[in-house]
Amino acid sequence: MRNKVDYSTILGLLFGIILIAGAVFLGGGQLRQFIDPAGLLITLGGTVAASMVRHPLNDVVASVKIILKAVMVRQLDAQQIIAQMAEMAAIARRDGILALEKVKIEDEFLKMAVHHCLDGADPEFLEQMMGKELRYMTERHARGIRIVEGWGDSAPAFGLIGSIIGLILMLGQMDDPSHIGPSVAMALVTTLYGALFAYGFAFPMASKLATYSQEEQAVRQMVIDGIIGIQKGITPRLLQESLKSIVPPKLRQSA
Repeated sequence: MRNKVDYSTILGLLFGIILIAGAVFLGGGQLRQFIDPAGLLITLGGTVAASMVRHPLNDVVASVKIILKAVMVRQLDAQQIIAQMAEMAAIARRDGILALEKVKIEDEFLKMAVHHCLDGADPEFLEQMMGKELRYMTERHARGIRIVEGWGDSAPAFGLIGSIIGLILMLGQMDDPSHIGPSVAMALVTTLYGALFAYGFAFPMASKLATYSQEEQAVRQMVIDGIIGIQKGITPRLLQESLKSIVPPKLRQSA
């Protein structure tokens, strides 16, 4: 297992920023017209506050790591795992299941499955135990995705709240024309902030995290099926071919 940089996430965010900035310049505007500290405070601060109300504080703090997971992706090498499990099948058939204790395993999920085998777990119990670990992992991923999706739900609402605040300020200062412009600007720009954050960042980020979660779940299920196959004495070649059919086509190409 190794981490790799997901350049599509970085390039997508940069490309979106460049397109918006280019549209502003082509329209004859200036970027400072779209920078409003009060609007940012309402939109981003309100989104964080809503997230703290909706989720436990520990999960909110961990949301920073959630963002990093979409940039620094934990790459599961399906090819390496399949090859190692085929090798383990050959060792188990030749020397017995206890001989797997000497095999060096880097993948933590596979290592846990092998430890259960060495402790004498039968295939049915092993499948239950590892299936439970897989469900826990899936729920952790789902919880993180829900947090990011919550940002997308909250940001436009707080953008609208900022717009209402700006209009209220404008109506309260109608006798002073110098304050009307900034109030209207805050009302419009805050709505823009909410829409950009939700549809340019939060929802796309949640979708990418969900894709990576599904791929990892497939590989973990492959490990479960593989270790049970090893316990049952399936030949290495047959095990290898059956495991390749489990992983998604994207990962199967590398396997």
